[in-house]
Amino acid sequence: MSYRPEFTSTPIKLTYDVNAVNESTQVSTIAIPAERPLTVYVDGRELVTLMTLGAAPEALTLGYLRNQRLVETIEEVVAIHVDWNKHAVAVTTRGGIENIEERTAKRVVTTGCGQGTMFGGLMDEVDTIVLPPDARLKQSTLYKIVNKIRTQDSVYAKAGSVHGCGLFSSEGELQYFIEDVGRHNAVDSIAGIMWLENISGADKVFYTTGRLTSEMVIKGAQMGMPFLISRSGTTQMGHLVAEKVNMTLLARCTGKHFLLVTGKERMVYEPELLDVPLHVA
Repeated sequence: MSYRPEFTSTPIKLTYDVNAVNESTQVSTIAIPAERPLTVYVDGRELVTLMTLGAAPEALTLGYLRNQRLVETIEEVVAIHVDWNKHAVAVTTRGGIENIEERTAKRVVTTGCGQGTMFGGLMDEVDTIVLPPDARLKQSTLYKIVNKIRTQDSVYAKAGSVHGCGLFSSEGELQYFIEDVGRHNAVDSIAGIMWLENISGADKVFYTTGRLTSEMVIKGAQMGMPFLISRSGTTQMGHLVAEKVNMTLLARCTGKHFLLVTGKERMVYEPELLDVPLHVA
């Protein structure tokens, strides 16, 4: 069995009921998503405070450390303990993080919801990332993924105001689905699960409800994902980074509509599907 750090298990309420008055002065009870701070401490040193839904705080913390390249191997992490009474997560490492002050001194505030941050230097690693050139995505598989997300039981369906990320097989089977108040947290949570379970991204497809920004593309590339799909659009920097690493970006994916903007050679078109009712496709 592969190495696994010691994790807490901290289920917490993801939505809260509040009263709202509509345009006709009718009062009703609606659900709204939770949003709570989670301050990450590494070996007793405060690192960052993440605003999160709280659906998968241990995986979120692990994925954050991984995607920020603060830890290189999972064996470096001894334990991740979440304490919601203190809104804190304590990470214990085996030998500390070398030059942590220098490596975390420069931060870039990203466009992610909830003021996402990335520590400086991650762009320097983009040139070293090689994504599988032979991976292919069928049009029918894309439609299957989009439809699965549409019908997925979710906090968004109940309360709105959150982003979701899904990890799919190359055949369009959903492996993991995580929601959070920011798309950067959702992608970090799935990255943490993948690292914990030793899952490769080379034969996977990643879906996000959020924009395909440079942050999202870099994290997808770090996870080894050849495909990144969104129901939203992409930014200029996201497009630039995707071209640099030759990632396939598919934006504005709703129903049968999509815009393939980079990595076009990986897409397998099936034009006959356009004449088939959506629920069959």
